[in-house]
Amino acid sequence: MSDNTQKTVKSMETRRIWRTRRGGALLTAALLAGLAGAPAATAAASASAHRPESRGTLFSVTPVASHDAGGVKQFLAERDMATDSVRYGVRAYRLTYRTVDPYGKSTTATGLLTLPVGGRHRLDIVSDTHGTMVNRDYAPSVGEDFGRIPSYLNATAGRAVVAPDYLGLGKGPGRHPYMDTRSSVTASVDMLRAARTAADRLGRPLSGDVYATGFSQGGQVAMALGRALEGGADRHFRLKALAPISGPYDLAGEEIPALFDGRVNDASGLLYSSYWLVAQSRLHPIYKDPSEAFRAPYASRVEGLYDGTHEEEDILKALPQTVREMLTPAFAEKMRHPAGGLLDAMRAADHTCDWTPAVPVRLYAGAADTDVPIGNARSCARQLAEQGKSVKVFDQGDVDHFGSFQVSAPQVVRWFDALSD
Repeated sequence: MSDNTQKTVKSMETRRIWRTRRGGALLTAALLAGLAGAPAATAAASASAHRPESRGTLFSVTPVASHDAGGVKQFLAERDMATDSVRYGVRAYRLTYRTVDPYGKSTTATGLLTLPVGGRHRLDIVSDTHGTMVNRDYAPSVGEDFGRIPSYLNATAGRAVVAPDYLGLGKGPGRHPYMDTRSSVTASVDMLRAARTAADRLGRPLSGDVYATGFSQGGQVAMALGRALEGGADRHFRLKALAPISGPYDLAGEEIPALFDGRVNDASGLLYSSYWLVAQSRLHPIYKDPSEAFRAPYASRVEGLYDGTHEEEDILKALPQTVREMLTPAFAEKMRHPAGGLLDAMRAADHTCDWTPAVPVRLYAGAADTDVPIGNARSCARQLAEQGKSVKVFDQGDVDHFGSFQVSAPQVVRWFDALSD
């Protein structure tokens, strides 16, 4: 077994362990008692559904978790996360709100609002955007697992955390438009708006100062969200800092070439590339029929694998061992030399770092990451430098993709602490 394969197996096993533990901290009698005031907020939010609907309109607030400081420490320690920043307990709520789909049509989405129990009355905001998820039930507002780690880490340090599920994940309708940056940003901005309303009703108003972070897919979304906020997406929110972790900022120059030169491990390459092609083909003219891109028998099954109900392990069992075995030779060549709709899809995601942030920025990545190679972060830093913004890449050393998150996420919390003091 190669080193890359061993690291992939270890990463997938880590995810499996975290998910196995997800049921232990869901709603209990203590939760219901601790959130006795929430039904009024829920009823008030539901009433807003009868008013004229606009982006960010809040429809409902549903309590989903409550932990004292000891419970937060236990949750984090069980997932091998640092606990030194734990100061407060947390309460978490699923928000359902109005947003728009990739075509600009009105739809709904969900996300997680996590508030500290204690601390300042008026709360600064951390926007946390999550990484790749194929099963809708692992989204932050639904699954008590990996997707909630950054919310609990940042909320227990004394800030409100706003974590969108994105479109088509959590309790939102339809399929997730994976790596569609524009709709991920609109869902994130609208989640901030919904959270502002919910926090007011819960008696913990938000200051409007936003510290943006995210992991993997969410790292790329965090950069794009930061750009939108600095561009005036909503006058109520002011970007204060950016700290994305291991994001795929350069599909055309780094991530896609890495699928074919060995820098991305086979299992992750299969998952990411098939997910991306299926989702992006609904938005760009990449293929009219899956058989144009995928070999038999995978062409007949691949789109059904990404309906939001399958596990990563089940998807990988239904696919071959490598990307080359999955794609037709002609389409694999197109991936190496993209044009037309394929190139448009890549370029649509590859403009999150070509701007000049006015706030502090740190990029975090791992040198041994074989999901999103560190070249992505270095490419982002180069693009920012070309725009006049010098940014350091924090190389976390010999850690894999999820290892980069485990090391970096607590560092991000400490940095936000230092900036907000």
